[in-house]
Amino acid sequence: MLLNKIRSLAANSEVLSSFVASVAGYKGLQRLRTKRVVQRARASTHTVNASEGKTMSNGHDNKAVICIEGNIASGKTTCLEYFSRMNNIETISKWRNVRGHNPLALMYQDPERWGLTLQTYVQLTMLERHKAPVCAPVRMMERSLYSAKYIFVENLYRSGIMPEVDYAVLTEWFDWITTNIHVPVDLIDLPRNVPREAEASMSEEEKVIPLTYLESIHQLYEDWLINQRLPLPAPVLVIPADHDLQKMLLQYEEHRDRILAAAGS
Repeated sequence: MLLNKIRSLAANSEVLSSFVASVAGYKGLQRLRTKRVVQRARASTHTVNASEGKTMSNGHDNKAVICIEGNIASGKTTCLEYFSRMNNIETISKWRNVRGHNPLALMYQDPERWGLTLQTYVQLTMLERHKAPVCAPVRMMERSLYSAKYIFVENLYRSGIMPEVDYAVLTEWFDWITTNIHVPVDLIDLPRNVPREAEASMSEEEKVIPLTYLESIHQLYEDWLINQRLPLPAPVLVIPADHDLQKMLLQYEEHRDRILAAAGS
């Protein structure tokens, strides 16, 4: 349904074109690239043993990174559909097919059994997305390595679904990654909605999710990005998400200067 709406709005893509063109031409991004090249000159295009206290880098991370965060069915994918020129934005397709298995669906069906399995793979795929080379001037991602830990792993643990040993293992992985690998984020964009509004936009896997789960995820996002009770890797831009695609696109246009300023700082 969302894709049909998106296609129906394709004729009104002038705002998107303006936004993408502005990103491509924004001179602050060039300053950002120069700054990062200097900072990472010692770590370009090589991998070093972490025991030596060095950073792993792929040499392709001199792009502004914008992460679209938010609850399940809050409008993240809807926003990213407009940026189709930026390839391979979503990682969720990987979570649905790991050599013929669907760990995302399995986790929703039995989170206690499959929570660790999915979240381990989420950490891997998120790290891949953070470090993968891109041609566009801005790297846009749906969610991030940080929300995988601060929101979804945390929710499984606090709700009593994830055993403490699983939580400890995932925390060790997260701490090692963020200590030894540069995982840049320049701006966090938060499409913000009410959990009840999200139910109508759920995917097939998500339809088994109870409202209480959405409410828990919503509160964790509020605690992290609004109340700042956990570390913020970047500034946060909040966009009201009412599932009206045209209005959301216009809101992005209205906030374009703030997005570019944050990405180029």
